[in-house]
Amino acid sequence: MLLSGLDVVVVGGGVAGLGAAAALVQRGASVTLLEQAGGFLEVGAGLQISPNGARVLAALGQGEGLAQTALRSRAVVLRDGKSARDVLRLSLPDDGPGFHLIHRADLITLLERAAVGVKTRFVAQVTRIAPEGPRPCVTLAGGERIDADLVLGADGLHSVLRKTLNPTAPDAPFFTGQVAWRALIPCAPDAPHEAEVFMGPGRHLVSYPLRGGRLRNIVAVEERRAWAQEGWNHPDNPAHVRRAFAEFGGPVPGWLAQVDKVWLWGLFRHPVAPCWQAGHAAILGDAAHPTLPFMAQGANMALEDAFALMRNLEQAANIPEGLARYQMARQARVARVVAAATKNARNYHLRAPLAQIAHLALRLSGRLAPNAPLRQFGWIYDHDVTET
Repeated sequence: MLLSGLDVVVVGGGVAGLGAAAALVQRGASVTLLEQAGGFLEVGAGLQISPNGARVLAALGQGEGLAQTALRSRAVVLRDGKSARDVLRLSLPDDGPGFHLIHRADLITLLERAAVGVKTRFVAQVTRIAPEGPRPCVTLAGGERIDADLVLGADGLHSVLRKTLNPTAPDAPFFTGQVAWRALIPCAPDAPHEAEVFMGPGRHLVSYPLRGGRLRNIVAVEERRAWAQEGWNHPDNPAHVRRAFAEFGGPVPGWLAQVDKVWLWGLFRHPVAPCWQAGHAAILGDAAHPTLPFMAQGANMALEDAFALMRNLEQAANIPEGLARYQMARQARVARVVAAATKNARNYHLRAPLAQIAHLALRLSGRLAPNAPLRQFGWIYDHDVTET
């Protein structure tokens, strides 16, 4: 199908929305992006872009920008939380698309550069989407109505279009019994370009440098019964995260002592949406498949969705066929990634004596087959949605 001149409305200006807008406008579509915020703000924290996501950025013309903006990750290091002793070091490849450490705002900037020609409207809150017919219609909070050949919902966890496409599907998330804090602190420019995971009973902490080593990203996860609100922008007292990780050693106490602002969010598991598309409307990214952060694949899956949606439209005879092909191509894969992320959380939080047994097994595997853990997830990292 020829995408040139296709009239598209994208709801949501995050990674999925900007990625889809960029992919479509580069094929000649006329794209309007609706974002409820007042602009693309300097919000969020660190993200990890793995090779599957890096391939999409390269296909959108931002491979060089990624190399210049992000830090190329050299390793993932699993450590015992209390002693900070290495459990397993996974060296990452120096060649190929690579693994990258990037601030979310910098990724948004790269996608903005890829989306030249997209008409962006800020402070545009969508209240209703009617997907029926060849010209689905979007209604804004002030009553304005916008129709288009294609409407895409990339509006995150509480997507208007997801609810419209799945009116009877059970959609209530459930609290996983885990909360996460995120913070940014100053970082030494000579800090190793690696992601460090400190593991302890019922909790773990992930840290890596950003922005040329000027910042250090911290995400700390704790199991607990007390419920916390979903969403990653709720401020908390830094003393709470310091108390939760008081028994951790190595650099962790020093890092947490520098935290002056911290955000807390509850981790909820959402089902993958049963229906992603109907007629001339579709959802992507978190609107279709929110995932827990324990495989660092949220942004990567959003990038894959964006490119796969464009490619399937391009290869189809018409919009409904293209959207149906898109869901068929993506749904099983993202469900498998969501399940892997859920399982990974348990692996980081083992208690004695299982923790000691598991750590010993990891150390032995690191000596005998150092690349085995990375190969275990080759099905994620080696995937290439940009292949023709």
